[in-house]
This record gives sequence, C-alpha cells and structure tokens, in this order.
Amino acid sequence: MTVRPLIGVSTYLERGARWGVWELEAALLPAAYPRLVQRAGGLAVMLPPDAPERAAATVARLDGLVVAGGPDVDPARYGAERDPRTGPPAPERDAWELALIRAALAARVPLLGICRGMQLLNVALGGTLVQHLEGHAEAVGAFGGHPVRPVPGTLYAGVVPEEVTVPTYHHQAVERLGAGLVPSAHAADGTVEAVELSAAGTWVLGVQWHPEVGGDPRVMRALVTAAS
Repeated sequence: MTVRPLIGVSTYLERGARWGVWELEAALLPAAYPRLVQRAGGLAVMLPPDAPERAAATVARLDGLVVAGGPDVDPARYGAERDPRTGPPAPERDAWELALIRAALAARVPLLGICRGMQLLNVALGGTLVQHLEGHAEAVGAFGGHPVRPVPGTLYAGVVPEEVTVPTYHHQAVERLGAGLVPSAHAADGTVEAVELSAAGTWVLGVQWHPEVGGDPRVMRALVTAAS
C-alpha cells in the first residue's frame, strides 16, 4: 500500500461561525483546500492556531505544509503603518503561521504558501508588503482571474511552464522580497505572483492566487510529490 504524505493546512479562527443551531468560535477551512490536497495524492490535516512554541513539534510530524489564504497580515509584522484599506488583524493566525513557516524552513519541510500564505512567507524572511493594489479582485466575495507568466528556469516554471489564467482574490502583494526569495511568476502589470527560495535542496513556493478553486492541480501535486 502506498503511504500518502501527510500535508498540514493552516486554518482560519473565526468568532460567531454558524451551523445548525450553533453559533460558536470555530477553526475553519474552505473544503476546497483539503479536496485539492487529496486530489493531488496527499492526506490533509487541519492545523488550527496554536501556541507558536509548538510549531516545530507540529511540523516535525508533517511531510508537507500549506499556509492557506485569509485575512491581511498585520503591517506591524513588517514594520509598516496600517493603511486604512488594510483589514483587521488576525494575531493568533499571524503568530502561529509565521512560526509554522519558520519551522518548515528550518526543517526543510516542503512548503506552499497560498495568497496570504505567500505574503506571510515573504514577511517571515524579512520582506514587506504592498497594502493595497487595484485590479486583483473582481468584487467582494467573488474570485476574479488574470494571466500569470512564469519566470524561466524557476521551480514554478518547471511545474507550470506556460502562461495560465489563475483564480485571484487579493489586494495585497509583495513589495520588498524577503531574504533568499526570488520571483517566479508575474502578472501583466508586473505584480509578483509567485515566489520561491533560491537555495538548492529546498521546495518552498508561494503563489498569490487560489489553486484550490481552480481546475489545475499541478502546484499542489508538485508539493505532494516533494513531500513524498
């Protein structure tokens, strides 16, 4: 029997979530994330916010890590003043996911950051973010789409060698790249749409878009293959 690699996926932490007769605080993850992990050949496990000091022990039990999309990163995490258009902070998620990212980097566990996850990867390595840009979200609560172009010779280009239209919903992006990160895809307006670590022997990729809502499993399949 083939052992499917265990892929941890970080979750939301929401107050006032409702289902049935209940309205409670809940650790949530859109079902599209675990479904994509499963479709790509992995075994998905949810990682709700926990004490940051437990991140290394958590990552040690994983074969791969996905940092999911979600709310804006607190600008204080990268030394910036808050733009009025930046959303409310999610301190538990910021602290937990930054600790997960750093633990994965230290342990060389394959890592995929999706949207917010890519932005947090950049922040974890000392980078900064553009707090608002236009044209990368069609409307509130609706995914848009635009083409992204791979940078030849990168890890991402080896996975998706052609220009593709991707599902997008973000208003923040990489400004100054974190240490060791290189851009591996761009939008037509020049926005960095994917980043990866340049160090040999690592599998670390961040994408601005949402592969979990699209029909292309190649990025997640590449993570699962690396985790195998």
